[in-house]
Amino acid sequence: MQADYTTLSKTIAALTEGEDDPVALMATVTCEVHHADDRFDWTGFYRVVAPDLLKIGPYQGGHGCLVIPFSRGVCGAAARTRQVQLVADVDAFPGHIACASSTRSELVLPVFDGQGQVIGVFDIDSNQPDAFTQTDADALSEILKNTFQLVK
Repeated sequence: MQADYTTLSKTIAALTEGEDDPVALMATVTCEVHHADDRFDWTGFYRVVAPDLLKIGPYQGGHGCLVIPFSRGVCGAAARTRQVQLVADVDAFPGHIACASSTRSELVLPVFDGQGQVIGVFDIDSNQPDAFTQTDADALSEILKNTFQLVK
């Protein structure tokens, strides 16, 4: 099954209405997105906890890396550049961090608070090569924007 982003967006909006706690929002988004699509093997957030440093946040799937500097990996690149990272083949990504050896492709989206500051990244891994599309990236970016707009 592939995600129905219209339904997913409405569900997340209803579940998170009025919420401004970033961890509560991250936990809810992770759960809903993870179970919405068979391609998603690991789904979760890495939170900005210090300058140029991410730490694991709410996630679903196997263990994730605990700490990722902005200077390393796909998650670090998304946080550092403030741009979506759509990676068809993680082995071809310079500096990829293999938190799980089964990961073949990855989609990482920067997460912004209501003031436009990066507060984390949303990471989705798949055991399928080239699993993600620009449609996935666009739909999930919109969901994240709508969900985290109240966070200060």
